[in-house]
Amino acid sequence: MSKTPAPELSWARKEDEDWADTVQVRLAFDEDVPVGFADEILAEAHQLVEESGQPAHDVFGDPAAYARAAAAERVSERHRAGIDTRGLRPGERIAASLGSLGFLLFALFGLTWIQDGLWVDVTWSAVAGFTGIALCAAAGCVAFVARAAGLFRGMWWFLAGAAVALVSGIALIEVLPDDRLFRVPAPVLMVLGALLCVAAFLLPDATIDRWFTPARPDGGPDDERWLSRLEGLLRGRHGMKTAEARAHVKEVRQHLAAAPGDGRTEDVFGDVEIYALRLSEGPRRQLRITRQKLYGAVASSVLFAVLTVDRLVDPEGRSSGWVACYVGAFGCAAWGAVSEWRTLRKQRATLGAPRS
Repeated sequence: MSKTPAPELSWARKEDEDWADTVQVRLAFDEDVPVGFADEILAEAHQLVEESGQPAHDVFGDPAAYARAAAAERVSERHRAGIDTRGLRPGERIAASLGSLGFLLFALFGLTWIQDGLWVDVTWSAVAGFTGIALCAAAGCVAFVARAAGLFRGMWWFLAGAAVALVSGIALIEVLPDDRLFRVPAPVLMVLGALLCVAAFLLPDATIDRWFTPARPDGGPDDERWLSRLEGLLRGRHGMKTAEARAHVKEVRQHLAAAPGDGRTEDVFGDVEIYALRLSEGPRRQLRITRQKLYGAVASSVLFAVLTVDRLVDPEGRSSGWVACYVGAFGCAAWGAVSEWRTLRKQRATLGAPRS
């Protein structure tokens, strides 16, 4: 689909413009739609409103409901089957991770500039430690992307690589000398973070998506590979618990055993990604999404709490500007965890789901 921006529509009434803005926001943040879908929907709505001469709200109703209905009716299963519980594809997750790392790098050296001055000392130990942490962060990000793509074996390999990079970096810090090699202006290092953000924007998402899609063998996947892929997609991409995902796989096996003939799993149930999407849809999907957000917020809270305590127990670190940063980040993460926990309780009450 072309990424050329659509011409801006001119709505005759302010209320129609507000209605269109709400539809666009809802499609962007609440619905998993392809690039350009919102422009197409609004162009059609604009034409019908102009022809009818009535306000958009009278023609189409509530904008949030219209956006939801349009996405449900016109976004294909093939598109939705490739999206995880955060509404992202692997390429978008990689781009988001790279952009986040670039921003953190920019902020890190910006704060270093404010606190320690313009020049940053570069030593062998600092280079080793920074490289180890960077490789650990990169491998960890790829591991989570692999998990979201349903590739659990790949996730464990990348997590092992992240652990090796971190341990190696820490070991080299202890071994290598702290003698200064040269000095670099902090703004130069900040530019590196900015370049990472630019690279994240320029990444070819479609190419990265193919990297995280298992190659299809000639003649299609055999039954065991299809079933293994189904479990991985249900657990990773769609956020099901292991027991629930394996129960679905067991049902498929039982159906195949009871069915007459020697039909392959793919012939009976179709494409594995689309079948996994159909199994994941329903009222419990939002429950799984909220639960994953809660886990992420709790993990972030623990991380920033540890970093804060580590700074506070160090007499020299108590006056550092990092303490304020860690406390603020902990507060945001903790508040997010509480909010997600409340939302999860409301959803469970609505669905009558048992606590887990």
